[in-house]
Amino acid sequence: MRILVTRPEPDGERTAAKLRARGCEVMLAPLLRVETVDADLDGVWHAVAVTSVNALRAIADHPALESLLESPAYAVGGRTADAALAQGFANVVSGDGDVGDLARVMKSHLHPGMRVLYLVGEDRSGDLTGALTAAGIEVATRMVYRTLALPAFPPDVREALVAGWIEGVLHFSRRSAETYLGCAAGLTEQALAPVHFCLSRQVAEPLAAAGAHTIRTADQPNEAALVGLIAG
Repeated sequence: MRILVTRPEPDGERTAAKLRARGCEVMLAPLLRVETVDADLDGVWHAVAVTSVNALRAIADHPALESLLESPAYAVGGRTADAALAQGFANVVSGDGDVGDLARVMKSHLHPGMRVLYLVGEDRSGDLTGALTAAGIEVATRMVYRTLALPAFPPDVREALVAGWIEGVLHFSRRSAETYLGCAAGLTEQALAPVHFCLSRQVAEPLAAAGAHTIRTADQPNEAALVGLIAG
């Protein structure tokens, strides 16, 4: 199968390698670029919460990192938890891949009055802050990265869509799906024609609303489940 991967680097190349190992032909064209944002992370924290690997990458060189590593880290899912361990957090607790589950885990571990540092991007889904605050847990939300979207497809992607070369497109976030649609001005029909493989129903919503012909959604919100949808 001929697949377009629009995921930002370095994740895009890793996903592309997994698809190639399944016998797919891959066009790699990141439509989003991740940019680190300066943030004040000083404070006394009982826990650090992360719902994206990008948040961990953003603080890799932050002067407060050493002190943050002394706190337990609560990660949204297995991949984010692995990244937290690799970064040096010794005590990492993982949810099952969505913000609602992470909130339930954190509320079972933390007590009212405890302080959580939540590292986020400019765009995020779910309301971890609201769920924890309602349980009496104090949350300091700090934006440490943002994603910047391309205004249009690169020329080779446009040509491939017009020619009908692309048979499937991977979408890992709602923002990337929305960016894909925004880049499709002037060739919406061709852009909607491939099979759209989506990480979750939320990711699929803008594509469904735009009239995508075929959408397949992973049964778990992780890369393995999404890649598993695709036959080589």
